[in-house]
This record gives sequence, structure tokens and C-alpha cells, in this order.
Amino acid sequence: MNGKRYSRQRELIYEALMHTDQHPTAEMVYQWLKPTNPNLSLGTVYRNLNLLVDEGAAVRMAFPVERYDANVEPHPHFRCEVCGGVFDLDLPYDKGLDEKALLASGHDIRSHELIFHGVCVNCKPKH
Repeated sequence: MNGKRYSRQRELIYEALMHTDQHPTAEMVYQWLKPTNPNLSLGTVYRNLNLLVDEGAAVRMAFPVERYDANVEPHPHFRCEVCGGVFDLDLPYDKGLDEKALLASGHDIRSHELIFHGVCVNCKPKH
């Protein structure tokens, strides 16, 4: 976190992102922090998440609802079609896919996002 002046609330929000693998929504971060930070507003959470994204300290992912991730290294995700959970997949970034897309399209490919869809291990026994 650099560039902007220090903010205790931004630090708390960043720490919340760093200590979860749930890829939370802004509302989730707000619910986690509100009990111990009664002056925190949902608007403050949104503003600070946007600042973290602008600074490169977090990434925004657009699923049906925006979610955030403090892991800014390119990596694939899995989205559960039952519970809506989003999970990191421990797979290497496939630079070759960027090259294939460049050859197929002629576009200046800089990166890609890979999202798998299905039923997570928690929901699988229920279905």
C-alpha cells in the first residue's frame, strides 16, 4: 500500500483481504470489520477497496457481484454454481495461452483471467 496517505481504515481493509481466501465482496469485508470498528461505513469500505485496486494492492473480479483479492499475481479461480463461492486454484499462469490468443487474434495480449465453473467440494455432497 503506497501512493496515498496512510489510513487506518484502509490498513484494516487490506489486512482483512490478506487474511482470507474467500475473495470477499465489499459487504463481506464491511460485516467482518464493523463489530470492532463501529465508525466504519460501507461507503468507506468501497472507497478504500477501489484505492487498493488503483494502487495495485488488490484486484477486482467481476462475478455476479464484484469480489476482491489481495493476491495480485495472475492465477485461475473456481466459482461454485451452487453457493457462489470463489476459490483460488493452485495452477501456474499459462503464458502460452496469451501467445495463442495473440496468434489467433492479432490483439496485443497482456494477460488473461481463467475462471472454472462447477460445484465445489463443500456443495458436492449435497447434490
